[in-house]
Amino acid sequence: MAKKVTKAVIPAAGLGTRFLPETKALPKEMLPIVDTPTIQFIVEEAKASGIKDIVIVIGKGKRSIEDHFDANPELESILEQRAKTKILETIEKTNDMNIYFIRQSHPRGLGDAIYTARSFIENEPFIVMLGDDVMRDKVPLTRQLMDSFHKTGASTLAVKRVAHKDISKYGVIDPQQEVEPGLFNVKRFVEKPSPDKAPSDLAIIGRYLLTPEIFGILEQTKPDAGGEIQLTSAIDELNKTQRVFAHEFKGERYDTGNKLSWLETNIQFGLRHPEISTDLRKYILNLAKELEQQK
Repeated sequence: MAKKVTKAVIPAAGLGTRFLPETKALPKEMLPIVDTPTIQFIVEEAKASGIKDIVIVIGKGKRSIEDHFDANPELESILEQRAKTKILETIEKTNDMNIYFIRQSHPRGLGDAIYTARSFIENEPFIVMLGDDVMRDKVPLTRQLMDSFHKTGASTLAVKRVAHKDISKYGVIDPQQEVEPGLFNVKRFVEKPSPDKAPSDLAIIGRYLLTPEIFGILEQTKPDAGGEIQLTSAIDELNKTQRVFAHEFKGERYDTGNKLSWLETNIQFGLRHPEISTDLRKYILNLAKELEQQK
């Protein structure tokens, strides 16, 4: 029987250069979706999936992430005195998980960030959750990967079909066969292929369930031309010695990795937010009318 998955790694040491100048002082992971930092959605998915312990890999200038997930007794006391019950409950949700922090000394890529967490993971299977992707489904995507692992005992990556023209932005799988609906055996994993060379339109998205053998491979993986250790390359090597599956995610994926997609995500979440949805909808409709009149 496969070991139980109880730990997750959230890499959050990147420089966030696509959001400069905002990310000069504010970690990209703390950029809000309406009123909630993006990284909190990731932590809440882990909790809803049954993960018990989370390690967040941080770098220079990321102290606000630690502060966000720490208790703030003074603020909580004031909210309690003012009977701000709902807000207090929201605040308390940020510090009711076992969250630990490890520092990545230099930004050497995703593979190196994962390798930094090896002592925390020890000899256990674990989840990797990237902060750029916010997922929504009836069953959390992390839980879906865990359920698949309990059946197969093998590393499993989340994939989703993307527009062929956008495939060069992603790691991509070369599927061998669909062993059951939505679960693929994989021939190889290809990092950011050009559209004319992509083996499929199934792109690797920001959730992985990996066995601890990945650490030995990461230790031997050489940096690419940009000086980064690519996780996709290590997974492709792992696939040569033990099976690695790909699980197709059919739920909603929100990309917050660039300015436009982050704004789009904010609009979509805003239209669902109980405090602002009605007014935001009116604003969008009025703005659309004004733009139409300006044509």
